[in-house]
Amino acid sequence: MSTIGYDSWAVDLAEVGPVYPFQGYEVFMVILGVIFWIGWHRIQFARESKHLEKARHMGDQDKIHALLEKY
Repeated sequence: MSTIGYDSWAVDLAEVGPVYPFQGYEVFMVILGVIFWIGWHRIQFARESKHLEKARHMGDQDKIHALLEKY
């Protein structure tokens, strides 16, 4: 199956040009990738912050302070 319209590769490849699918969408794909990357980091930051805040309030605060006072 050819995605660029060639049935035979017995041609001068210098005249063929790009030989990969989605030609011309490179800038769009980079922008989409950067948006996905930033979005992923934002989601991870929010989830980890929520997890750390929950972990911060775990346990008996009086016992923790008493143990820390020993040092």
